[in-house]
Amino acid sequence: MQSPPNKPSLGRTLLVLGRVSNLPTVWSNCIAGWWLGGSGDMQRLVLLCAGAGLLYTGGMYLNDACDSRFDALHRSGRPIPSGAIQRRTVWILSCVLLGIGALLLALLGKTTALITLGLLGCIIFYDVVHKKTILSPVVMAGCRFLLYLVAASAASTGINKGTLWSAVALAAYVIGLSYLARKESSHARINPWSLLFLLTPVVVACLLDDIGQNFKVVMFSVIFLAWIAWCLRPLLARKTGAIGQTVSGLLAGIVLLDLLAVHGIPGLMPLVFVFLFGSALLLQRIIPAT
Repeated sequence: MQSPPNKPSLGRTLLVLGRVSNLPTVWSNCIAGWWLGGSGDMQRLVLLCAGAGLLYTGGMYLNDACDSRFDALHRSGRPIPSGAIQRRTVWILSCVLLGIGALLLALLGKTTALITLGLLGCIIFYDVVHKKTILSPVVMAGCRFLLYLVAASAASTGINKGTLWSAVALAAYVIGLSYLARKESSHARINPWSLLFLLTPVVVACLLDDIGQNFKVVMFSVIFLAWIAWCLRPLLARKTGAIGQTVSGLLAGIVLLDLLAVHGIPGLMPLVFVFLFGSALLLQRIIPAT
């Protein structure tokens, strides 16, 4: 008689549910938006990262709770359909994490609280409707756009032109990678034009810097484009699981996007982004990013 497969530990189940390998990209968004907004008290940055991390994790839990029927048909290895955790438990955990995360961010001020309310609504709306509309990548992009604004609003000078344009660049990039992610389960043909969204951050950075007068903009743009090209290699080679590999790499690339947006950040702060980029890649070897 064949013995049943080993059930994953609760700890690993919770990590997989939360897709925690993407948390470094959330924290890099927070640091970038905070710096673009004038930076300020480091304690506020820590609170910002904590609240945003909880919102992201809670959103991922809610995503699996909403997708449990779809996953039972198409992704039976996910925690809920595999029996690793009950759907009701995931619902409860998502509500707790979203609530605490929103509360922490609300402590950073009235403006931050109002934008956080919009971010929370965007997260919930995405989780509920993303399997039902082709516009779901736009909603996902809206979440990251609002996260930049939340971070900037918590800083000393608040939201400005640079923050808004950088948030637009991030949103466009997320639309491109989210479009690819949708194709992973549907196996539909990829429209090459959608990949142009991935190039938006470089265009915005060069325009904000008067078409590349700053050497750091040029250098970080080259690094960012080289990473995109590297991530697209599996697609061009038509390898098995190519979309998943490409999307995972592009998700980690969000950190490089943030580094491009804050190319003027002083001191050793760029090394923080290098660390977060490496952490995202390392965590993806342990916890799936998608």
